[in-house]
Parts: sequence; structure tokens; C-alpha cells
Amino acid sequence: MLQEFKNFIAKGNVMDMAVGIIIGAAFTAIVTSLVGDIINPIIALFTGGIDFSGWFYALDGSDYASITAAEEAGAPIFAVGRFVMAIINFLIIAFVVFMLVKMVNRIKETAIREEEGVPAEEKPAGPTELDVLLEIRDSLRK
Repeated sequence: MLQEFKNFIAKGNVMDMAVGIIIGAAFTAIVTSLVGDIINPIIALFTGGIDFSGWFYALDGSDYASITAAEEAGAPIFAVGRFVMAIINFLIIAFVVFMLVKMVNRIKETAIREEEGVPAEEKPAGPTELDVLLEIRDSLRK
């Protein structure tokens, strides 16, 4: 049973998945920074200074200076801004993954074509011997 487990772990698919998870975690930090440090300020510029990350509603009816203050007070809150940011993060990640998959598929297709030895479009050959003879015959009849 231990040998079967070693064989399972050593398979390429498991290792590929582990590398993908590690890179995905690192990529999440990059996307979070992109959204928080670049996209949010741009959105705030167009929306008159609204910062989505601090957008919240306190359900206890009190006013709090920030979402952090409301959380420290133990107030129940709807963190609408965090939800909006999660949606923006998702859309960015989904788009980047789409572009990566598209690029990988293009590279795979190219590699498959090269392996199969698909010839480039051949130039059309000149007329066959039969075509030339038929043309000569037709010319002589005229």
C-alpha cells in the first residue's frame, strides 16, 4: 500500500496540480494588490472618490467611522465593499486564466502539428503530361 501511495504521488498529474496550487496562491496575492492598489483608485476616481473596500452597512443602526471600527465594536455589518472587491478579483482572475489557457492551447496545437508533420500548403503542381497532350490535341484541331 505504501508503494502504491508513492506511485500515486510520483505521477505527473499530482505534481502538476501541486505546482498549480502553489502558483495560484502566489498569483492571488498579485491580483489582490492589482485590485487594491491600482483598480480601486481608478474606480474611485470615476465614482467621485468612493472606495469600495470601505463600503459597509452597520445593522445595529450605529454610525462607525470605518469597517474596522464597526468590527472592533462587534457590530453586525454587511461588508458590501468586500463583496464588490471579491467580484472584481474573480473577474480579473477568470480573464487571466482564460488568456493563459488560450495561450497554452495554441502552443499545444502548434506542437501537435509539428509532431504530425503536417506539410505546409504545397504549391500547385504544373499541368500533368496528359493535360499538356490534350491541350496540344485541341490546338491542332483548330
